[in-house]
Amino acid sequence: MKIVYLTAGAAGMYCGSCMHDNSLAKAMRALGDDVLLQPVYTPIRTDEMDIASDRIFLGGIQVYLLQQFPLLRWVPRFMRSWMDRPGIISAATRRAVGTDPAKLGDLTLSMLRGSHGRQAGEVERLVQWLETEIHPDAIIFSNLLIGGMIPVIAKRLPNTKVVVVLQGDDLFLEQLPDDVRAEAVELCKGLAADVDTFVTHSRFYRDKMSELFDVPESKFDVHPLSIDLKPFREQAAEIETPATKPDDTNHAKQSGEFRVGFFARIAPEKGLHVLADAFERLATDPAHSHITLHAAGWLGEHNQSYLDQITSSLKAAGLSDRFHYHGSPSLEEKVSLMRTFDLLSVPAPYEDPKGLFLLEAIASGVPVLQPAHGAFVELVEATQGGDCFPPHDVDALSKAIVELSRDGERLNRYRSMSQAMLEQNHSIEAAATRMRATCSS
Repeated sequence: MKIVYLTAGAAGMYCGSCMHDNSLAKAMRALGDDVLLQPVYTPIRTDEMDIASDRIFLGGIQVYLLQQFPLLRWVPRFMRSWMDRPGIISAATRRAVGTDPAKLGDLTLSMLRGSHGRQAGEVERLVQWLETEIHPDAIIFSNLLIGGMIPVIAKRLPNTKVVVVLQGDDLFLEQLPDDVRAEAVELCKGLAADVDTFVTHSRFYRDKMSELFDVPESKFDVHPLSIDLKPFREQAAEIETPATKPDDTNHAKQSGEFRVGFFARIAPEKGLHVLADAFERLATDPAHSHITLHAAGWLGEHNQSYLDQITSSLKAAGLSDRFHYHGSPSLEEKVSLMRTFDLLSVPAPYEDPKGLFLLEAIASGVPVLQPAHGAFVELVEATQGGDCFPPHDVDALSKAIVELSRDGERLNRYRSMSQAMLEQNHSIEAAATRMRATCSS
């Protein structure tokens, strides 16, 4: 099959969806399909080998300027093409909060209007490329918010199957101003009519998006979330020690230490502040002096003050020596760091539709402790790799950490039970087979 996988870059930050798209496209290629991973808006950023095309459609600079200065569309395309160079886009978006919904309401609506929006010329350029040069059997969209051109594709490429992966669309929509959100949802409903199949990674998210976009459940395929397990199958001795600064981030594990880990984007929506609060509460008891907190993940400049507030609070509580931030490690460093955790918790306050970090922890032999909402419940049940606590209940989280730190038998049970489940249902190879079947059915 010839498949085009349209993936939306996230303005230079590590993005779980981008990384999953990259891994999945690579695995589908391994099955023998001709899969082109095509970025839109910005280049993608992954922690493994990037197989995406170095060409960008709907370049972030172009679509933004066309929204702000509509007359730009009359400037000949060859005079604007330099703005779509990946290096230019990356440089321009490096410090921008490029995906802040509150600042992108009008642009979001315009992009959802597709050929009727201010970026119609750029939409036509993409559709024409698909129609005249590629002739794909299927097109996969990494979310519906980049799907403004779907009605045109359905009309001009009637034999091409359109598949849309829903993996966070609601979070973006919920942050839009109320009037903009209502209009955006209606536009999404219109686009959904021309989608052949929607893919979600959980029944929870299928039900939520089915209701939001008025799409019947029969139009959904549920594909269990997956990761590339190869890096995690390596023996610990074969993995390099993280190349970190010896003065503040290279922390060898101490004898008797129980290390609670957090590995996700450093941002309020991922809940590091919740975990830090729970840690601060349990750490007041001298009996828990062996428990430490270690965090890692991509930190944008706009969230530096967020991390500073957490660090300051823990310092005021006298816990500076028991909290460590390891920066944004490479893939090899991540695997090595994960293996030092005794427990991972990413207590996201919102209903997360995915949770790739849970699979990465479990693949590293680390049990997980998550709030009982979103996709977390299904993922924990499916892998049997940990437990859940009542959402937003910091005391319950704190208590659960203490209990698990004292129950080695329970932790070992989680480790032993989860590995077979992970291999069977959550490998990227299994996901590629499922997506291939969806694209060909």
